Amino acid sequence: MTVNIITLGCSKNLVDSEHLLSQFHAAGYRVMHDAYDKPSDLVIINTCGFILDAKEESIDTILSFVEEKRLGHIRKLFVMGCLSERYRNELQEEIPGVDGFFGVWEMAGILEAAGTRLDRQLMTDRVVTTPPHYAYLKVSEGCNRTCSFCAIPGIRGPQRSLHADHLLEEAGNLVRGGVRELILIAQDLTNYGIDLYGRRALSELLGKMVRIDGLEWIRLQYAYPTGFPEEVIGMMASQEKICNYLDIPIQHINDRILAAMGRGHNRRKLESLLQRFRDLVPDVAIRTTVMTGFPGETEEEFGELMAFLKDFRFDRLGVFPYSHEEDTPAFRELEDDQPDRVKADRAEALMQLQQEISLQRNSERVGETYKVLIDRREGEYFVGRTQYDSPEVDNEVLVSAENMLIPGNFYHVRITSAEEFDLYGEVAG
Repeated sequence: MTVNIITLGCSKNLVDSEHLLSQFHAAGYRVMHDAYDKPSDLVIINTCGFILDAKEESIDTILSFVEEKRLGHIRKLFVMGCLSERYRNELQEEIPGVDGFFGVWEMAGILEAAGTRLDRQLMTDRVVTTPPHYAYLKVSEGCNRTCSFCAIPGIRGPQRSLHADHLLEEAGNLVRGGVRELILIAQDLTNYGIDLYGRRALSELLGKMVRIDGLEWIRLQYAYPTGFPEEVIGMMASQEKICNYLDIPIQHINDRILAAMGRGHNRRKLESLLQRFRDLVPDVAIRTTVMTGFPGETEEEFGELMAFLKDFRFDRLGVFPYSHEEDTPAFRELEDDQPDRVKADRAEALMQLQQEISLQRNSERVGETYKVLIDRREGEYFVGRTQYDSPEVDNEVLVSAENMLIPGNFYHVRITSAEEFDLYGEVAG
């Protein structure tokens, strides 16, 4: 029997897929991931239901595999994940060609429907689908925040942190399998442990993880500004294994917009926190995400955001136009009064600004030498990353393929030239 899992959406979904693949593999299935053009006995689509674009991609993917099933290329089709959790009844009615819809907590149900059973002894095992030298480690699920625009708490529920012993066992398994970089992820990394231990315990977890032999980089993604444990920044400054990198979405800088978003902080507190990061770890790379076109956002408020981004010069930036998502406080209480064109134009203006900032920052790195992890070969180059860049979303370092490098290995690379989102270099020494 062959099972093919198609993963849509974020890296947290990817971790869920990898755990499920491990269960099927142990049950004797031949497992595949994101094999869009291969026949299979069972296809499972792990969907995203966060914003409109992601929902549309998920539905289009489901419909394409319904057609594959009609043509006889697959025998059974299951759908799981956020879209299925959020709209199960509607999907069952509208897409009868799917054999089963499952929510975000129904791994056991999926396995039973496929004719096997959940093996709880394998809960820390994964079939890694990323390049084998890095993997994502999901430390908690769900979120207790009350951001007015976000549907995640309604889909994934309240925060549930995984016990440190479980995470250390899973991390150890990954490292023994060849992983050298672990990227810690959650809906809210800042609050890790508060539901288990009554306190924020990210620094304690990191203190144990840095002792794992063979693990070279630990990267932090999806932290929340309010309540961020400052001791984590101290550990970043003192522990070589913890990358000088932090992904901490701010969403906006205007006080009125922040209050309407339910973010729990104002501009003054946010600026103070960001400055402490740079004071304690001068070379920290800070990635953030902002939103344009939130209900009621004026040109002046957008201008304040743009001026702040120009002044602070984040190392990395993601921009999302506001999506008016049902079952959120903003949907119930606010009017989606910003035209799509305005949202898109503002997003484009911010990305053009960030492109200029990124070129300036990258140009400052020319002549410097950095430790680079090689991810893959692509055409005439080997493609890698410094500690300041997360895979898929950040800058890359390109080294001529005339150098015979090995993906998964670290090299010292001297930067010779720079573009907006790429660095070029040569192996030093």
